[in-house]
Amino acid sequence: MLKKLTEEKLTEVLGAGISEFAEHGFHHASMSAIAGRAGISVGALYKYYADKEAFFLACLKKCMKDLDRVLMEVVEPRDHLLVYAERLIEALQKHAREQRDCIRLYNRLAAGGIPGVERLVEEIEGLTAKLYTGFMETAKRDGTARPDMDAGLFAFFFDNLLMMMQFSYTCDYYRERFRLYCGEDVLGQDAYVREELLKFFRSAFTVSTVNG
Repeated sequence: MLKKLTEEKLTEVLGAGISEFAEHGFHHASMSAIAGRAGISVGALYKYYADKEAFFLACLKKCMKDLDRVLMEVVEPRDHLLVYAERLIEALQKHAREQRDCIRLYNRLAAGGIPGVERLVEEIEGLTAKLYTGFMETAKRDGTARPDMDAGLFAFFFDNLLMMMQFSYTCDYYRERFRLYCGEDVLGQDAYVREELLKFFRSAFTVSTVNG
C-alpha cells in the first residue's frame, strides 16, 4: 500500500514537475524523471494524478496561484496608474527571480503544442486581462491616463511588455536578447530597468494625441 504524501511533499512534487516541464516541455517531460526529482515512486505520482496532462495542469495551477498572490498584493491599495505600474514591475521582477521555472513554463505554453491550450490561455490570461483593463478604465475616468486610449488594447500591450520582461529574466533566448540590446550587466540592474520601463509607460499613458 502506498503511503499518503504530506501537503509539504505534494508541494515538492509539483515543484519537481514545474522544473521538468519548464526544461523539457510537455511532450518530452518524463513522469519517471519527475518522480525521481521528488524522491517518490512513479506509482505514488499516479496515485494523485490520473495522467501526465492532469499533472501538468496541476503544476500550471500552482504557478497561477503564486502569480495571483503577487498580483493581489500589488493591487491593494489602489493608486495612480503609474504608481501601480511601478509596484507591479518590481513585484514581477522579484517573482521572475524567485519562480524562474514557472515563467519558463509559461514560455513553453506560449510556444504552443500543448493539449487544451485554448482553455489554459483563458485560465491564465483571464485574471490579468480583467485586472489591467479595469485599471486602465479607472485611470481614464479619473484623468490620470489619456482619454483616447482603448483600455483593452492598452492592457494587452501593457501585459505583453511585462510578460516579455519576465521572459528576459528567465528564458535563455530572451536573456541573451536582453544582453544584446542593453549590455552584459543589465540583469543586475533591476531598479534601472524599472525606471526606463516606467518612462515608456508614462509617455504611452499620459501624452494626448492632437488631431487635425
